[in-house]
This record gives sequence, C-alpha cells and structure tokens, in this order.
Amino acid sequence: MSSRILILAGRFRAAGDFNLLQAELPMPKKFMKRYLPTPEKVQAMRSLHFLGDILHEPNLWHINRHSVARAFLIGIWFCFIPMPFQMIAAAFFAIWFNANLPLSVVLVWISNPVTMPPLFYFNYKVGAWALNRPVLNFDFQLSWAWISERLLDIGIPLYLGSMIVGTASACIAYLIIQYLWRRKIRSDWQVRRQERIKKQKAADQAS
Repeated sequence: MSSRILILAGRFRAAGDFNLLQAELPMPKKFMKRYLPTPEKVQAMRSLHFLGDILHEPNLWHINRHSVARAFLIGIWFCFIPMPFQMIAAAFFAIWFNANLPLSVVLVWISNPVTMPPLFYFNYKVGAWALNRPVLNFDFQLSWAWISERLLDIGIPLYLGSMIVGTASACIAYLIIQYLWRRKIRSDWQVRRQERIKKQKAADQAS
C-alpha cells in the first residue's frame, strides 16, 4: 500500500499533475472491503453466536461514511475500557447505532494482551491526574477479582481515565474518518469534473 503511494507520488512529481495522485488512490470503500473480515468470518465467531439471525442483517455490513465513522467511534471507545467481553459490547452498540459490525468488532482488538498493560496504565495515570491522586505501580489483570480487590485505590482512577481517554480518542477518530471520507469524495468529484472538461474540449476541437 505505502509503496504504491510512493510510486504514485514520484509520478506526480515527474508529471507535475496532482490529479493523477488523487485519481489513483483507492476509494475508502474499496480499501475497507479489502481488509475487513468477511460476513462469514464474523458470523463464525463463537462469542457472537448468541446474536442469531441479527448477524444476517444487511445494514450491519454496509460500508459508507456514516457506518464506518460510527464503527470507529464504538470500537475505539470500547478498546480503551477495561472490561471482559469487549467484542460483545461493541457488537451490541454497532447493532443499536447501525454501525459497520465487523469494523466495530475488529477495532476492539487494538487492546490485546500485548497492548493492554501500557494502554490501561496510561489510562490509570490520566485518571489519577484528574483525581489528584498519587500514581501507584501495579500489574494490571483483566479479571473481576482483581478489579474488585483494587477498586478503591486503582479501579476508580483507572475507569475514570479510561472514560476520558476512550471518549477523546473515539471522538477524534470519528471526526477524522468523516473528514478523510469527505475529502476523498470531493477529490474524486474534482477529478471526474476535470476529465469531463477535457473530453468536452477535445470534442469541441474535433468539431
């Protein structure tokens, strides 16, 4: 992907034509379809089987500016919240807000066994700063026993910080997707408009 963009950028510099670069960049819809899991893969997830026939609702698989932006809002918010069954919660909200279901679920995996410790420790530090509490050193464990045991000294700042960071990150992601999608649509429209003008000029010259 990045190599293709660099090649196109080189052609742009050589030709001096910015429209060439804009025209050949992939549409957001095509890009999403290429990398998102298929409906069959999502429907095969055991953790989502309880949703039954809801998974076959076609609106949950649409890829457009609004459904993708909502999916980023939902998936990124839940990935910052320390709780079991994040995917199930994200799927519920995707259904409720008519967001793209596979993208909502996939984005939750930004928080995974590798990223959880630094991610949630950062959230805890934000919450401790907001509550004006001293920062403690601890090893995070995603279990109700650990959370209930450390609720007062760590749990409250952890969840407050997670809410702050999750809400800010989700809102920023939502606005970025809206902006990038609109920008790509406008650039494609301009390219098509200029192509029509060139064809009209060529037809006028031929006549």
